[in-house]
Amino acid sequence: QVQLVESGGGSVQAGGSLRLACATSGYIYGRYSIAWFRQTPGKGREGVAFIDSDGSTRYADSVKGRFTISLDSAKKTLYLQMTSLKPEDTGLYVCAADVSRLGPLWDRQSEYDNWGQGTQVTVSS
Repeated sequence: QVQLVESGGGSVQAGGSLRLACATSGYIYGRYSIAWFRQTPGKGREGVAFIDSDGSTRYADSVKGRFTISLDSAKKTLYLQMTSLKPEDTGLYVCAADVSRLGPLWDRQSEYDNWGQGTQVTVSS
């Protein structure tokens, strides 16, 4: 069973920055896709950023230029560097992983078999 444990959330003012981390339990090998989703009461769960085993990355239009996803293979940890935060970035950020390269399907929840519990991010205006 793959385990994903998120950390790094918190409360910040608009314009601030946060770095989220997702520790994986020995998952980083072969073909894989790992992503950050954001969960809110109004929009449900939406894909924010993605990286796969080839190093390809994808982002939601709403975060392009502000968020950066990266993977430390040695530490088996996924990161999401978030800058210029906006109130609409508020939500529960959840890490998801799958043993395939999802490509254009990266933001479909149904494609992922493994999910973390999430870390809350709150951005105030």
